[in-house]
Amino acid sequence: MNPPGKRTGLIWDEPLLFELHPDQAPEPTLGARVPSPARSAQSAQPSTIPSALLRETPPRIPDLSEPEVLRHYSRLSSWNYGVDQGFYPLGSCTMKHNPRLNEAVAALPGFAFIHPEQPADQVQGALRLMHELARALAEISGMDAVSLQPAAGAHGELCGMLMIRAYHQARGDARRKVLIPDTAHGTNPASSALAGYEVVEVPTGPDGLLHPDTVAEFMDESVAGLMLTNPNTLGLFESYIAEVAEAVHKKGGLVYGDGANLNALMGIARPGDMGIDVIQFNLHKTFSTPHGGGGPGAGPVGVKKHLEPYLPVPIITERQGRYDYDWDRPQSIGKVGQYYGNFGVMVRAGAYIRRLGGQGLAEASRLAILNANYLRVKLRDHFHLPHPDACLHECVFSDKGLPSEVTTLDLAKRLMDYGFHPPTIYFPLVVHGALMVEPTESESKETLDQFIEAMVQISREARENPDLLQSAPQRTPVGRLDEVRAARKPILRWQP
Repeated sequence: MNPPGKRTGLIWDEPLLFELHPDQAPEPTLGARVPSPARSAQSAQPSTIPSALLRETPPRIPDLSEPEVLRHYSRLSSWNYGVDQGFYPLGSCTMKHNPRLNEAVAALPGFAFIHPEQPADQVQGALRLMHELARALAEISGMDAVSLQPAAGAHGELCGMLMIRAYHQARGDARRKVLIPDTAHGTNPASSALAGYEVVEVPTGPDGLLHPDTVAEFMDESVAGLMLTNPNTLGLFESYIAEVAEAVHKKGGLVYGDGANLNALMGIARPGDMGIDVIQFNLHKTFSTPHGGGGPGAGPVGVKKHLEPYLPVPIITERQGRYDYDWDRPQSIGKVGQYYGNFGVMVRAGAYIRRLGGQGLAEASRLAILNANYLRVKLRDHFHLPHPDACLHECVFSDKGLPSEVTTLDLAKRLMDYGFHPPTIYFPLVVHGALMVEPTESESKETLDQFIEAMVQISREARENPDLLQSAPQRTPVGRLDEVRAARKPILRWQP
């Protein structure tokens, strides 16, 4: 075992807490020691803890001082990679910089210290913020009403599909199928299935787009609707979206628009003007909340007028300057989350929209598109582009044309040695060996040029020294892992 604190370059080789002091008696130290749970249990009065819950022998818990504990977790934190450390080009994730001003606003006591069960007259400022955010999102998307309640993007999808189901049931027309293009996000079929629908995959054309005649072939009176993402997961704008929506509406279906890629449209084009009936907003992607590792997130859902009666309860209303909760909605699909949604995320989104305004949102979208196309053009001579024409906010490369022994995974692993987080790989599924890059509007030309230089060098290495890629990464805390074994047989508990 390496001694605690040994460093390889600038990387801490940090052992487990159990390895720091295994079964070791406390040593004299000026740092206050963390109280041992074993001693606490032993010193407890017999009447305070049921005998059945007491251990016969104390657990093996390291006996560490406060400085040791702080240093251990600080060193471990240096292993993490985030957007504050560098470029985070995960396609479809929109891992952009989130202004610290919005963090400060969300931390204001009047927002941070309120409780969702306080009476409405004590939280008028918070309710006003929620009401105005919902109106802003409706305006940005071209929708008529918005619920802020869903707690994540997929949660918003499910909420939207439940409203589509309620709409058809109210008309006495219980349909059973949902059409989903083969370029869809993976959550789309899952959300449809959870809402009780049979999923029917619709192929896109050779150009990567969904065509109206193809949709018309699949549409009949058994289809409740179509779910699609625009721009799609190839980073392409669905040019036939209006005609596709018309084909769905002609047969009585509704169109769900996945709003995960709204970072390419905000301030420029409105899904509601394209024939979309319902859409979710990923506030943690597009509207300024740091995300990754499971949260926090928020997935408000917007609808056209004909779906408004089915929105989750409660809705925030305003009458003569007073804000309140509206629970009297007999056709509502009900409550879809605890309380009213992730409020801190809403504060950040409200601050982001107010600070940028309509012109600022449009400029952010244009910069995101410019950055993605800059990468596309600079790398197209080094990596295969399934769809070489202009993209929107993200571009998708593949491993086609590289030596057969070199995989997309090898490219991603080698990129870590150059100090970059890998892009999304093997998605979308319609592109074999996909490598999906989304630079967002946050990144400077200098950062993109450094990324391009690294990718060009890796392309050269793949052809001249493929073994180098297959053994990557080499400059990280741990080397190449057996990922299949880690997924199937993870080691979740330390054993001596």
